[in-house]
Amino acid sequence: MQHLFTNDEDDLRNQKKEIKMFKLGKMENSNINPLFKKSGISTILILSFIISFSLFGNKAFSQEETKLLTLDDAIEIARTQSPDALMAKHGFRASYWRYRGYKAAYLPKLTLSGSLPNFNRSIERISLKEGEFLSERQYAEYNLNASLRQRIGFTGGDLFLQSGIGRLDNFNDSSTITQYISTPINIGYSQPIFQYNEFKWEKRLEPMKYKEAKQKYLEDMEQVSITASQYFFNLLLMQIQEKVALINQANYDTIYKIAVGRFSLGKIAENELLQLELQHLRSNATVEEAHLRTGNAMFQFKSFLRIKDDIIIELFPPYDFLPFYVEYTKAIELARVNSTRSLSFERKLVEAESKVDAAKMDERFDADLYAVYGLTQSSIELDNVYVNPVDQQQLRIGITMPILDWGVARGRIKMAQSEQELVQTSVEQEQIDFDQEILLNVARFNMQYQQVKISAKADTVAQKSYNITKARYMIGKISVTDLNIAQTETDNSKSAYINTLRTYWNYYYQIRKLTLFDFEHNMPIEVDYKELL
Repeated sequence: MQHLFTNDEDDLRNQKKEIKMFKLGKMENSNINPLFKKSGISTILILSFIISFSLFGNKAFSQEETKLLTLDDAIEIARTQSPDALMAKHGFRASYWRYRGYKAAYLPKLTLSGSLPNFNRSIERISLKEGEFLSERQYAEYNLNASLRQRIGFTGGDLFLQSGIGRLDNFNDSSTITQYISTPINIGYSQPIFQYNEFKWEKRLEPMKYKEAKQKYLEDMEQVSITASQYFFNLLLMQIQEKVALINQANYDTIYKIAVGRFSLGKIAENELLQLELQHLRSNATVEEAHLRTGNAMFQFKSFLRIKDDIIIELFPPYDFLPFYVEYTKAIELARVNSTRSLSFERKLVEAESKVDAAKMDERFDADLYAVYGLTQSSIELDNVYVNPVDQQQLRIGITMPILDWGVARGRIKMAQSEQELVQTSVEQEQIDFDQEILLNVARFNMQYQQVKISAKADTVAQKSYNITKARYMIGKISVTDLNIAQTETDNSKSAYINTLRTYWNYYYQIRKLTLFDFEHNMPIEVDYKELL
């Protein structure tokens, strides 16, 4: 991080001290930040804060009904308890457990199954040499089986161990015949051959998706910061405009009363008096409108930050910052490593490659291998069911080979390859657009501080111009039209100054979201993911 001005560090420390002193009610006008002091907004804010705190006094603080918030305060609250922050947290949790499920699928899986009992009483068809007969059967089966299964990811096969015991009761008219059967151990392996191995591609894609989910959480939290700053500046602008409207109302009330006296002495024309009366009425209406807009902005701000309705919020403009420079090449490098868009580019290419592999393997020549070797024994007595077991084997190889498909399989391969090329082209273009977006945001941010200084100076000039114009009108040197023009310019300059600050911080948090890097403190944006679970 490179600072534009190297002599601002002492100012920043003084500014932070001023905020603390202001919260304690000890701030003096002589200690105002130079950049902010030049602006006419400083007078308005300080007067309004003095009025607010004098009205509420110690009682307001003791009951915690009033809070003075900076931009950092608002963002911290939003990142802790806003609905968007909670949704981002739960979204990451879902991704985490999905990834845990994927990893667990490659661990040995032990299952226990059985039927206690399986009773059957029915008439069944029996085929003998003499012909077919219908016979009534009554029997009950009991079995218990344990299975240990391991997925082999690089081959796509399954290795398993099995053990079980069963009992069969045949019910005749006069007796019951009981038999036992045991399988002390079975070792088996099943393997698809020349088929699409989804496990191999999962092993490449799932870690990428999980990393993307972690970075998405960080980006979602930066979006929370962006949204919080928008609500912050919306409310700040409305509060300042309401305070300006109150000051204008008081000014026009005073000027109108003076004009009435001057008119009675014949020093001004009736038309000028009527114009002042109109401005006086308009100032009253403006106060009502400004109050309504402030209330709406306050509701939105509190709703997003989930602040209680009975708490009074006063905002402090974020002027106490050291300007810093963001290097474009560094921002590009960080974005290509950290951004979910860059991670999604890589994932899309792998997914396209996977689809081509699936098209080549599906509905082509393939085979299935299934082999089992184990021991078994049967007896009419439970004690002998594990005595001298005999071996058993099972081997099955199944093949599937299409003879004539009229080019369907070849068409699927060509389609998958075409989609892969389309994805590659799309990713390349998206990467170019992404780099351009970073370039524009960095360029605008690096330029915006100068706009802040210009806007602050313009506000100062407009305020001084209005003060001079008002003084000259009071002695009858200029017309009411000139006074109205000066009033409009100073009101607009105050709104423009706040909007310029809003734009500055919006660009900054956009860059943070794109790069997941804190350029102000020259450190990566990180989080302890374990605390989110």
